[in-house]
Amino acid sequence: MLAQFELMKHLYPNFTLEKYTAFLQEMIPHNYTQIAVFNGDECLGLTGLWFGTKLWSGKYLEIDNFIVHPDHRSKGVGKLLTDFVNQKGMDLGCTMIVLDAFTGNFTAHRFYYNQGYFPRGFHFIKTLNEDGLT
Repeated sequence: MLAQFELMKHLYPNFTLEKYTAFLQEMIPHNYTQIAVFNGDECLGLTGLWFGTKLWSGKYLEIDNFIVHPDHRSKGVGKLLTDFVNQKGMDLGCTMIVLDAFTGNFTAHRFYYNQGYFPRGFHFIKTLNEDGLT
């Protein structure tokens, strides 16, 4: 996962390797993993995944930090990732796949609609520590 830090910076430009490392050390023990699409040694895109169980949904799979390198967008990389995630969710016996997309990221919204996702509600946040954000 650390080897793909430069790709992750396309999503979070101010990210540091130290922060990424620390976050991964906290996240991995809590069912976090990543899947990626490669062409040889080059990582074209990746997404993080979580799975868990909630009262309202039962077992779910969550897409987190979905990124396709800008040079490889609109070439089917994102679809490869979501197809894999769909199969993974079915293999795990999940009832649904969930994700968050920033409200202003209309390109992502269009992509997710085209992949069969739709908004079900609002994800509300209350920032407690501005300095801790990525």
